[in-house]
Amino acid sequence: MTLAEWCVLGALLLYLSTIASIKWIRFRTFDNSRPRDPAFYADAIAQRALGAHQNGIETFPFFAFAVLLAEYRDSPQRLIDELAALFLIVRIAYVLTYLGNRPTLRSILWSIGFAINLGIFFMPALKRFLPV
Repeated sequence: MTLAEWCVLGALLLYLSTIASIKWIRFRTFDNSRPRDPAFYADAIAQRALGAHQNGIETFPFFAFAVLLAEYRDSPQRLIDELAALFLIVRIAYVLTYLGNRPTLRSILWSIGFAINLGIFFMPALKRFLPV
């Protein structure tokens, strides 16, 4: 497996752990028979964790598809790996800023992550201009 493919797994685990950590920390108040109970997400940190989790669900398919497309179309693997690792680092920082209630920085990081995704996605179209 390539580093980029491991980063896809990392992105998946990141968005799962974002909400799982809140459920684990507050396990005494979490009712698994009602996992979407709004009362559980009433406090600010739980709301932000849920928001980060949902955003992870939203961004994951595009990232996974972009990596697989770039690899399938024989784009430079080293560049795919570097951009995928950078995306994962940006996503980790994004989650931390989401949990830390830093909305402006969070939006900047989201934009950077999206730009990285676009770079990976369009790599096959631009590969003749890229170093091998």
